[in-house]
Amino acid sequence: MSENDEQWRVRFDAEVTFGNGGGLRTRGFLLDVPGPEIGDAELAELFVRHLGLLMVDTVRVSGREAVREPHKGSRGTGGEGRRTADGTESGARGSDAERGRDGRRIVDLSHTIRHGMTTYPGLPGPEIGEHLTREASRDHYAPGTEFAIGRITMVSNTGTYLDSPFHRFGGGHDLAGLPIGTFADLDGVVVRVHDAGGRAVDRAALLPYDVTGRAVLIHTGWDRHWGTERYGHGHPYLTADAVAWLVDRRAALVGIDSLNIDDTDDGTRPAHTGLLAAGIPVVEHLRGLDRLPPQGFRFHAAPPPVEGMGTFPVRAYALLDAADRAG
Repeated sequence: MSENDEQWRVRFDAEVTFGNGGGLRTRGFLLDVPGPEIGDAELAELFVRHLGLLMVDTVRVSGREAVREPHKGSRGTGGEGRRTADGTESGARGSDAERGRDGRRIVDLSHTIRHGMTTYPGLPGPEIGEHLTREASRDHYAPGTEFAIGRITMVSNTGTYLDSPFHRFGGGHDLAGLPIGTFADLDGVVVRVHDAGGRAVDRAALLPYDVTGRAVLIHTGWDRHWGTERYGHGHPYLTADAVAWLVDRRAALVGIDSLNIDDTDDGTRPAHTGLLAAGIPVVEHLRGLDRLPPQGFRFHAAPPPVEGMGTFPVRAYALLDAADRAG
């Protein structure tokens, strides 16, 4: 074996703390590594991904020793059946989802838009009314035939909506220019961080997941406050470091069941800036992510193709794969 073909492992101790409480300690853990010069941060990431640990807050590596020996292979990190720090298995928790004609479950992930409702504090609610009433329409059609034509006036950030790059950048794709494949029929993965104890969702929470080319849906559980004053304050959000990791791993779309994917106290909006600069659409104000499995579904969130607009409400939903039809 030549020097370039040498394989290395690292023996180390690790101390892990979890965002929802509890911790884990290991002694003398052996892990395949690319080379002996690997840094502690990269080693910690490999450790989290190897074990498929969820809701990780911090990892401290110590007592490391590089060992020149053949790789033993890493365990897969598929999302099904993973366990959180409290030992509970993540996954769908029951659903009132409908079924499509082919028998697949359809899970609605959008909030209902109602007259005067508040989506984001300070923005006006939609005004829903009639342009042509059924009574007035009778003068235009044959006896017994009538129609209603409604009217709605609203800001584009209403209900569950999608942000295109134009929302943040004047030269970015608007809704009409955004390729339909960036928000429809995407392989989905749910990242569960509900009840994590903190607001910030950092890259450590994302490490166990394969996000490349997928719709990454961040399940914080904040949708339980929808329609209340609580919803508008103290919401969970993604950190700039987490966003950089998602961009580097080429996520297709990122959604969250929270008021905003950013910390609204940070005027630079690093999550919107990083994701939309990379052409990754953002969907905010999702609901019902607890009804989805960690993976094995297709995600759809299609807005109308409106020129010159960067944001618009969507009917977001998930189609569960055949293995989940009986769920």
